[in-house]
Amino acid sequence: MQPIISREIRLRSRPQGLPTPDNFSLEQTELGSLQDGEVLVRNLFMSVDPYMRGRMNEGQSYVPAFELDKPLSGGAIGEVIESRDAALVPGDIVTSGYGWREYFLAVAHELHKVENPVQPLSVYLGALGMTGMTAWAGLSLVEVKAGDVVYISGAAGAVGSVAGQLAQLRGARVIGSAGSAEKVAFLKTECGFASAFNYHDAPVLDQLQREAPSGIDVYFDNIGGTTLEAALSALRVGGRIVACGGISSYNNTAPAPGPSNLFLMTTKRLTMRGLIVSDWLGKQGVFEEEVGSYLRSGKLLNKETVVQGIDKAVGAFIGLFSGENLGKMIVALS
Repeated sequence: MQPIISREIRLRSRPQGLPTPDNFSLEQTELGSLQDGEVLVRNLFMSVDPYMRGRMNEGQSYVPAFELDKPLSGGAIGEVIESRDAALVPGDIVTSGYGWREYFLAVAHELHKVENPVQPLSVYLGALGMTGMTAWAGLSLVEVKAGDVVYISGAAGAVGSVAGQLAQLRGARVIGSAGSAEKVAFLKTECGFASAFNYHDAPVLDQLQREAPSGIDVYFDNIGGTTLEAALSALRVGGRIVACGGISSYNNTAPAPGPSNLFLMTTKRLTMRGLIVSDWLGKQGVFEEEVGSYLRSGKLLNKETVVQGIDKAVGAFIGLFSGENLGKMIVALS
C-alpha cells in the first residue's frame, strides 16, 4: 500500500463560549501500514452536530471530552479502499465514528457495513443516522400517538425536522418553532407540519397559545432555556417532555438559571425523560427498517445543508449555533 496522506481537524484549544476557528487546526498526517484485521476507509461525508460542543470542554459529561491536539471524532460514512479482514472488501460502504478526517485505518468490528445503501449516502448521517434515530427514539420514549399535539423546538434542524415528520406519521398534530421565515416555510410546505412559527416574532408562549389554545401533550426539547419554560406553561395535565438537547446554553460560560415555573411539573403531573441515543443502539435494526421504508416510499424527507471540503468543516460546525443549517449539516469530503 502506498503511503496515504490524510487531512484531519484537531482541537487546538478549548473554546470559551462560542467556538472560533482559532480553537481548531487543519493538519496532515501519514497513515501507517495496513495490518491484519484492519481496513483503510476513505470518508465520503462527515457529520457536525451540536452535541460535539460539550465534548470540547474539559471533563466528561455523557461522552468523553475531546483531547487537545488530537483529531476530533464524529459520525462519518465512507468507502473501503483496502482490507485485510474478510468481513469487508474494497467498495463496501461503512459508517463509523471516525469523522473529521479524510482517510483512516480501523479494525473491521469498529465499522458498520451498509447493506443495499439508500442514496444519497449522506442520509446515513441524517434521517437514517444517529440524528434520525434520536428523533425516532425520542418519540418512542414518551409514546407519541395519534391525536397528540406535539411541539418541537429547533424544528428545522436535523433532529427536529425528522421528529416532526415521524410524529405526523403516527397521527399527531405537530407544531414547530424555528428562527427564520424561510425555516418556518420549510416546516409547513416541505415537512408538512400543521403549524410553525418564528420564535423571534413574539414570545414563544404567546405563539404556542395561539397555535394550540387548548395546550400541548408533548414537548420535544432541542433548545432548553426560556423555550422549555414556555412549553411547561403550555403543556396539559399529564403532558410529556423529551429532553433531547439544550443548544441555547451550549456556549454559556456560566450556568443559566432553570425555568421559573418548574413547579408545574408537580401540579400538572408532567413527565420529563432524558434522551441519549446510544441507549437505543440495540434497536437500530428496527429503526432502520421503519424509517428506511418511509424514505424509500417518499413519506419522509431527508433535508440537508451540504458544505464541500474538510477545510470547511469548522465553519459548518460553528454555523450550527447561528442556525445556518436547514435540516442536517453535512460536510462532503469526496
